Amino acid sequence: MNDDKTTHFGYQTVAEADKAERVRGVFDSVATRYDLMNDLMSLGVHRLWKRFAMQLTGVRAGQRVLDLASGTGDLAARLAGLVGPTGLVVMSDINAAMLAQGRDRMLDDGRVGNVRYAQLDAEALPFPAGSFDCVTIGFGLRNVTHKERALAEMHRVLRPGGRALVLEFSHPTAAPLRAAYDLYSFQVLPRLGRLVANDEASYRYLAESIRMHPDQETLKGMMEAAGFERCDVHNLTGGVVAVHRGFRL
Repeated sequence: MNDDKTTHFGYQTVAEADKAERVRGVFDSVATRYDLMNDLMSLGVHRLWKRFAMQLTGVRAGQRVLDLASGTGDLAARLAGLVGPTGLVVMSDINAAMLAQGRDRMLDDGRVGNVRYAQLDAEALPFPAGSFDCVTIGFGLRNVTHKERALAEMHRVLRPGGRALVLEFSHPTAAPLRAAYDLYSFQVLPRLGRLVANDEASYRYLAESIRMHPDQETLKGMMEAAGFERCDVHNLTGGVVAVHRGFRL
């Protein structure tokens, strides 16, 4: 029986079966202010992080891409432009409220022909093996209960020669930056969440979930264990964010 298994929800220890519902509650709460908070939290730098990640995808016209934890669709919109009208982007999220926000945004932007939507769990993807040329997940892996399962599923649905990219908050590489980052994360960010999104607790969880996420080398090792080859790591903003890339050969 697995009923007694536990995992972390931020700094709390919770039953594995409860984590997904708790994460869902966080994103239900912040969905309507998510884009505004991203801009405020990063001073707009998140757009540069995402642009850099797109440069690493190698995605070309006509290819098929799966974007996990799409949220409001920042990566999916960029990917839709890269694959063009002959390609396909599956925009997905486990959270219905976030996926609805993203779908509305994509429709408002006129992206209708090459984007499909799917509410799904990254740990159990409903696609045959070898379905996609690229799989991306941006700022979502740290919320997955069993990260190793999600990475294995990402590898499974890739075609030979395909690649996966994980864009995620990570661990700053310099001690002075770590100290400043901790101060910002635990003092400024929750207050910003209270003032802008009327939700201090959710943004405190987001800060805690970043600290609990594996560091750069650990995540690289997890990707290799899932079957990815030629894995590399690209630190951005001093390691505040990192892009991990791996290939299915």
